[in-house]
Amino acid sequence: MNANGNGQEEGGSGPRGAVGRAELAAWLDGVLEARRFDDYCPNGMQVEGAADVRRVLCGVTASLALVREAARRGAQAVLVHHGWFWRGEDARVVGTKRARLAELLGHGIGLYAYHLPLDVHPEFGNNVQLARRLGWPDGEALGRDGLLRVAELDAPLSADALAARLGATLGREPLLVGDAARPVRRVAWCTGAAQDLLQQAIDAGADAFVSGEISERTTHLAREAGVLYAAAGHHATERYGVQALGAAAAARFGIEVAFFDDPNPV
Repeated sequence: MNANGNGQEEGGSGPRGAVGRAELAAWLDGVLEARRFDDYCPNGMQVEGAADVRRVLCGVTASLALVREAARRGAQAVLVHHGWFWRGEDARVVGTKRARLAELLGHGIGLYAYHLPLDVHPEFGNNVQLARRLGWPDGEALGRDGLLRVAELDAPLSADALAARLGATLGREPLLVGDAARPVRRVAWCTGAAQDLLQQAIDAGADAFVSGEISERTTHLAREAGVLYAAAGHHATERYGVQALGAAAAARFGIEVAFFDDPNPV
């Protein structure tokens, strides 16, 4: 379930078994409680593929590169965090959407995608998985759907130490704004594009907030509130939930599961 960060997977997990596509979807939906979320996209099996699933390729986003890699490896299913059919997007199947869908359907590959459910899950979620890799407590879930996590660190960190830990873990240097002199004892975080949760983090008493992206407006808020904001990369912070979920599926059904990292600088 590991990748080297250059689009190449280093290994899979699980012996070669098989599971029905509907059974796989039902298990994933149940584990993640997918139906309780009012999300920006449909969660679950978004595209029906082969009836029996023996090999799954995981990734952050269902990009054309990921779908082509799944076809090359003979996968029957793709499991991702960022799927398709987002609320408000053009519904026509043209251009890049047609190319992705044609590749998927042409090889009989199913698409399983979980957005908010995979962010907040207490075991497989992006937030918890990121914290564990950083050596932080799982923390307390706050706000809508528990999207924000807040924890007290065992020992305070300087801004430089926080940046170094993020960089070593994620393989990219974070962008820091705000009060770099403030010791970080209480940290809040949410993976991906969660810059609009900064005010909630401030209200929760956080010294620092870590997310994937940052906006022009959040730069000023961080500075004026006197907190540290670390933008560590949307893709980089959301690589781990789908790997943890894929490993659990491999263990549950005896199927082969691997992770493919389609690099993304954002």
